[in-house]
Amino acid sequence: MSSLSQTAALDAPQSLARLSALEMLDGYRAGKFTPRDVIDEVIGALKSTDALCKVMTTDMFASARVSADHATAAWKAGDAKALTGVPVTVKDLIYVAGTEAKGGAPALDGFVPDVDAAVVTAVKDAGAIITCKTTTCESGYKLTADSPVSGITRNPWHLGRTSGGSSGGAAAAIAAGCGPLAIATDGVGSIRVPCSFCGVFGLKPTYGLVPRSPGFFPPSWPSLAHTGPIARTVADAALLLGVIAGHDRRDPGSLPLERRSFAARVGRLDGLRIGFSADFGYAAVVSDVRTAFRHAIDALADLGADVRAAEPGVDPDLLEGVLKPIAFTEQAAATSARGPALFAGSDQDYRDVIARGRTYSGVDYMVATHRRMIMRGRFAELFRNIDALVTPSVAVTAFAAGSIGVDEIDGRKIDRHLGWSPFSWPINLAGLPAATVPCGCDRDGLPIGMQIVAPWLAEDTILSIAAAFEQAHPWTNVWPPFVHR
Repeated sequence: MSSLSQTAALDAPQSLARLSALEMLDGYRAGKFTPRDVIDEVIGALKSTDALCKVMTTDMFASARVSADHATAAWKAGDAKALTGVPVTVKDLIYVAGTEAKGGAPALDGFVPDVDAAVVTAVKDAGAIITCKTTTCESGYKLTADSPVSGITRNPWHLGRTSGGSSGGAAAAIAAGCGPLAIATDGVGSIRVPCSFCGVFGLKPTYGLVPRSPGFFPPSWPSLAHTGPIARTVADAALLLGVIAGHDRRDPGSLPLERRSFAARVGRLDGLRIGFSADFGYAAVVSDVRTAFRHAIDALADLGADVRAAEPGVDPDLLEGVLKPIAFTEQAAATSARGPALFAGSDQDYRDVIARGRTYSGVDYMVATHRRMIMRGRFAELFRNIDALVTPSVAVTAFAAGSIGVDEIDGRKIDRHLGWSPFSWPINLAGLPAATVPCGCDRDGLPIGMQIVAPWLAEDTILSIAAAFEQAHPWTNVWPPFVHR
């Protein structure tokens, strides 16, 4: 990403806001600054970024300042916990008790939950400070963060381009230096797409590793959606994952696993078998993304990995024949109690998805589910011979802000809703863990990501590959130009 602007993290206003979570904790421990110092700068960064990019739905600045004072006292008393004093944002599909949960939906205007989501409870118990709710599209239905509630969320690298989504506010805020950590969700790529477009690290854990309840409202795409961390550094994401992963009986998809820590071990990748696919055998991918991905594969080989071509056998008709019957039906079911009047303020594209979801039969849904299981088996077979699979994160770079997507790549017609992100949603169908790491930029200076996929519950493999790549090709000292104005 050498063509992007670079500035040392402490050389500009709100420099504390741009520290990593681990750097913040080290600074607190050494008495160099306090959580209140950090929160004041983070609030300033959020305000200036929101004015340009629209990354927040609801600020929690008053409570954040109070929490920062409590955290400052905790550090002085020697009573700090894993994340004491570290700022974190929460996507607006996730409940924070006492704070409006708009979820991008006009129908939810004024709705205030009285309970925290399990992940919110976890970060609060660990001492983190929630600064705001971040933008999303309505019910997380598309891969941008634009909604009738919050407007258009823009990319800090180019304000005329989208941040991606649906966790676009979270990724854009991290990219712009508004604190180190974000909690986001991913149903068909909603962590990986915006992180790829905004040049930060995002991890979708194994399905069920991180609980989604209570909240995550409405429960759209319940068999597809994951909750996970977004961060600038791999180590920070590992730290947050260790806090939020764990069993919760209120979520029927939650895995009954003991809590544990996750490590971003930095080192070589000698002997690690990494398969790669540039297009899943059929997908249209722009040339700049293909070039950056090819360079990333070479970099993994330089780190000692045994790099080899590998194709999971994704059917070209998977989008129409499997994903849409499942995803659109689940989206329609999530809103089935709403009358037509409650959709009056919704985007037409969202209404179209709901209408399409209502056309599928129970047989359609179950046939798609059967095909989904066949595809899952193909991934299981693939991982008998490799330890991880890498692909481009997205087939394109950030397109025009305010649009739902592109409908053509290099002269090939594609589905404008999901066709330009062919590498993300198959991984949701399989329930596999996957992350995106920045691996370059296009000719306009827009970030490009590489997706790392591993077998179920092999998050440590992903983190090790990402940490090694981060060390060899660092991106954390790279900032959008407007941050330094």
